[in-house]
Amino acid sequence: MNKKTLKNISQPIEHALEDFSSHFNDAMKSDVFLVDMVAKYILKQKGKRVRPLLVLLSSEICGGVNERSLRGATLVELLHTATLVHDDVVDSSEKRRGLPSINAVWKNKIAVLMGDYLLSKGLMQAVNENDFDFLKIITDTVRRMSEGELLQIGKTRKLDIDEKTYFRIISDKTASLLSTCCEIGARAATEDEQKIEAMRDFGENLGMAFQIRDDILDYVGKTNIIGKPLGGDIKEKKITLPLIFAMSKAKNGEVEKIKKLIKKSRKSGKVQEIFDFVNKYDGIDYADNLAVEYAEKALENITEFKDSEVKEALTGLVDFVIKRIK
Repeated sequence: MNKKTLKNISQPIEHALEDFSSHFNDAMKSDVFLVDMVAKYILKQKGKRVRPLLVLLSSEICGGVNERSLRGATLVELLHTATLVHDDVVDSSEKRRGLPSINAVWKNKIAVLMGDYLLSKGLMQAVNENDFDFLKIITDTVRRMSEGELLQIGKTRKLDIDEKTYFRIISDKTASLLSTCCEIGARAATEDEQKIEAMRDFGENLGMAFQIRDDILDYVGKTNIIGKPLGGDIKEKKITLPLIFAMSKAKNGEVEKIKKLIKKSRKSGKVQEIFDFVNKYDGIDYADNLAVEYAEKALENITEFKDSEVKEALTGLVDFVIKRIK
């Protein structure tokens, strides 16, 4: 696997992903016309499907994909889709994956209710199939994701996020779901708690590396390649690791000046000054090194699994996360 792309990473479970797509499409259906119409629109906004990919790879490495694996993959993708719909409302986003967002087309009320519908569909599937272990895991994940988002909002207002708080936020907001994907996938295929724990930790560490990398993209990303606008987080007053580290190394007077620039960044176009400040104190290199550390931890989590195409795919996924802007 020389060139790490999601397509070749997916190859060992290609047929299982096709089965998942069928399950997911069925789960989205409704006999209420408006709900069904919005669901079909969401299916057009096809994402990378990283989360179901993680569920199925975790199942395969722990014993093999089965019906429970497919249900687990559907559950996490329904939850993830619901959070994206709700996030677009919270952030007043006009676009999602190149198309107008649900709230842009049908307004906030329908978007919020649609997100609720998707979440409830996932939870009801778990209840109906007696997947109560999945239900316990996923409800705790929803709690963590919500707490992480609210913690970030509270800290953003005061601009006082430190490293410890940052790591809690990204663990709850992002890594928790990737960890859940891997745990659900493993539990679908085995009762070996050592393997389940290894996959859960793999997902957590992969998620931490993924989010740190994503936060670095705000400073060095190429918008025409990855679709993320430079300085977007800063304009939203989100203080992430590169800036947190730079502020920890700067003098108080500089920090106060930067905080004032952040408060005015949306209107004043002072983002470049903040970029220069972060580069001055090596904030990007520091964050990049930590992302690599988490990626290495993820690779350590799967060392006990025997070599296989699936293990190579999981290793490739870690490499894909780390190298996607290099």
